[in-house]
Amino acid sequence: MNGRLVIMGSGETAPTMVEVHRATLRAAGDGPSLLLDTPYGFQENADDITEKALAYFTRNVGRTVTPLPWRSRVEGTDLDRALAAVRGARSVFAGPGSPTYALRVWAGTGFDDAVAALAAAGGTVTFASAAALTIGVATVPVYEIYKSGADPVWAEGTDLLERLTGLRAALIPHYDNTEGGTHSTRFCYLGERRLRFLEGTLPEGAHVIGVDEHTALVFDLEAGTAQVFGNGTVTVRHDGESRVLTSGTTVPTASLAARDPGATSTPVARIEAPDAAIGQESPASSLRDAADRARAAFVKALDDRDADAAAAAVLELEQAIADWTADTLQSDDGDHARRTLRGMVLELAAAAGEGLGDPAERIAPLVEALIERRAAARAAKDFATSDLLRDKLAAAGVEVRDGADGAEWSLKAGA
Repeated sequence: MNGRLVIMGSGETAPTMVEVHRATLRAAGDGPSLLLDTPYGFQENADDITEKALAYFTRNVGRTVTPLPWRSRVEGTDLDRALAAVRGARSVFAGPGSPTYALRVWAGTGFDDAVAALAAAGGTVTFASAAALTIGVATVPVYEIYKSGADPVWAEGTDLLERLTGLRAALIPHYDNTEGGTHSTRFCYLGERRLRFLEGTLPEGAHVIGVDEHTALVFDLEAGTAQVFGNGTVTVRHDGESRVLTSGTTVPTASLAARDPGATSTPVARIEAPDAAIGQESPASSLRDAADRARAAFVKALDDRDADAAAAAVLELEQAIADWTADTLQSDDGDHARRTLRGMVLELAAAAGEGLGDPAERIAPLVEALIERRAAARAAKDFATSDLLRDKLAAAGVEVRDGADGAEWSLKAGA
């Protein structure tokens, strides 16, 4: 095997995974890049998901990706063409949807053989979210358990993970999911109780590998290494006992089968994420997070009376909204970001209005008090104080003119 296997816990069409896509697609080299729509092929908005994903790869990643329609079972010539397309590609990507639906469509078609051939030829295989669930020795039927109340039970996976890496494991993306609010949705909506139960029914010799949201586990199949990138961690779990690999680490692939961290044959080493600057702030994990970060920068800029920084924060949020357009897991984040953006624009307009107002109106009480003090000094024939006050006002850009009816003042041009 000469290629790469990329597992993404989520964020597959979000800004968080852009650099991982760029690096692993560069490694694959020039040639066809395919988008498999199978996992979400049953959804009414399948066309929209495809369109957003294609736009993401073109605009954000800089790679043209071609859709390979495979939304239901195909046979004969249609199947032959689909498999030939996968084998002949340099990369293949599959993402959100239902893992069990995808498995039903792919079962017995030779799909796993075609993907393995692509990887053996040095290509990149990227499976995220629902698609990532399918490639282990066993698969969590997440829709059936979480949405329909089915009893926790494994579905048979493609076992591509073992075939490509030698790891006999069930892959669980969305490992750190926190959508539940009043209940745990960790471990791809299973929660601890159901995951612990399922662990006890895993096939012989198998364990769990969990990949957090907005996190990638990248296997270099030729080098035999696994790297963690993104905002979260990767968890190797045996019978409820876990060890965690943080973002920015690399380990031998074989060590991911080890129950004891001491079994790792070489130390975990810090590495630099592809194309990332050392010390750079982690990418926002959602559009809501990006909006809140921009808002905080905007408020600080206004407090500092820094118009350039305030404008930059507004533009940063506008760009974030554009960058997150392709993400398929937005909920109400888009509405939140747009409300935040509109509020920032209005506050910036108000600040600009105050800054563009007549400065003479704001300083008039102070200037007039000093002029009255100067007049009192003149009346008392304290000309030294009178001249000092006039000079100080002049230095501040205030021109004082004495007349028969008293002193008049105005701001000098450019003051």
